[in-house]
Amino acid sequence: MSNFMTIARKNPALAWCASVLVLPAIAYGQNDRCDPAKIMSSEACAKCHVNEIQVWKQTPHFQTFDELGRRPKAQEICSKLGLRSVKRSEVCIDCHFTVQASNGKNKPVSGISCESCHGAAKDWVTVHNDYGGPTMTKETESFEHASLRLEESLDLGMNNTRDLYSIASNCLNCHTVPNEELVNVGGHKATSDEFELVSWSQGQVRHNFLGNSGQSNSVSSPARIRVMFVVGLIADLEFSTRATAKATSRSTYGTQVANRAARTAMKLYEVQQKIQDPNVQAVLESFASAELRLNNSRSLLEIAVEIQTAGHRFSIQADGDQLSALDSMLPDPSQYK
Repeated sequence: MSNFMTIARKNPALAWCASVLVLPAIAYGQNDRCDPAKIMSSEACAKCHVNEIQVWKQTPHFQTFDELGRRPKAQEICSKLGLRSVKRSEVCIDCHFTVQASNGKNKPVSGISCESCHGAAKDWVTVHNDYGGPTMTKETESFEHASLRLEESLDLGMNNTRDLYSIASNCLNCHTVPNEELVNVGGHKATSDEFELVSWSQGQVRHNFLGNSGQSNSVSSPARIRVMFVVGLIADLEFSTRATAKATSRSTYGTQVANRAARTAMKLYEVQQKIQDPNVQAVLESFASAELRLNNSRSLLEIAVEIQTAGHRFSIQADGDQLSALDSMLPDPSQYK
């Protein structure tokens, strides 16, 4: 707190942030989730991505399908909210499961799976799997065909893993809880307190087999990790701002999310002192114009869009090789989750 206040006093553009620490907020509703009618299930992905599936099966994203409903804390939350069970409640299903339409009903078929992150695959999986003909493989596919295949897949709804801002946003859809009542009444955490894009993506959930003959699960390059670190902070700030925009009461949830926004703004300020990037500066200036109070939704949502736009620009334009000044701020590999 004292470090933050010192920075705020020295930088008028951030002086307003002190007020964030006592103002309420609420997470906004998630972006459109995967269409259950277009979910193919992990089995469709396993045909080509065997190694990736094996990694996934060792993660909480997979294990939550069988384990979450038995956890005392989950049962307690359901009881407080008057819910029948974890798997029968949209409140829980939204973030903890992949839902597929079957016989006119939507039902959970797995935990957080391939399509939860990469998009419901029905419309794009055939294009994604076509390397240029029945005898072609990913290794023999031409550069031109690969580029066209990616473009068409994206047009059909696939989430591009090369788009770091999209990845960060997809994570924060759930790691910033999009439900005020779930926290204030149910007792759920408002955010995944320790969530940070680099450490959470490079640890046990990492499944980066591309470019390694499909065998080596590589950590991202130092250059990509530097960009990822900044992108994660910007996206975090965007989601915290959107949360504030939907505040309805001075509450536990609102205070926690507002505190997160303040901490993130401070980290971004520290980043900017090291790299002097115009897009990061644009993020800080947009956030500095925010009046964080109840009943100010329209203005705050407009600012969140500005943050998102600058964040996307940064993710596209930033040269990670030129960001080595950030290395002292990056999580050590021993901290990867």
